[in-house]
Amino acid sequence: MTENVLPPCPECSGPYAYEMGALLVCPECGHEWPLAAGGDGDAPQERVIKDSVGNVLADGDTVTVVKGLKVKGHPTGIKAGTKVRNIRLVDGVDGHDIDCKIDGFGAMQLKSSVVRKG
Repeated sequence: MTENVLPPCPECSGPYAYEMGALLVCPECGHEWPLAAGGDGDAPQERVIKDSVGNVLADGDTVTVVKGLKVKGHPTGIKAGTKVRNIRLVDGVDGHDIDCKIDGFGAMQLKSSVVRKG
């Protein structure tokens, strides 16, 4: 049959890496790393994250939540119009690409499609 063409884990050199979305995962040590698309060793491709109206977001920006969001374990949730300061862009799970702290809720991740810059 065919051999595994995926690279070994960069942390533990384990040969059993598998794909999970845009990431490679090592089942032996749990390390995750991005799947290399090009392979020519140039600078990694910069991801551009845009808000709900198309403005480009950057680390440290202040955003406003544009629709009410339910929060598990909280009776009221996050209301539309809530300001979120000092965001950090991350590669989150299920499209959650903003890491932030919201007063009264604590640390959480948001989707860029539910916020507006400014």
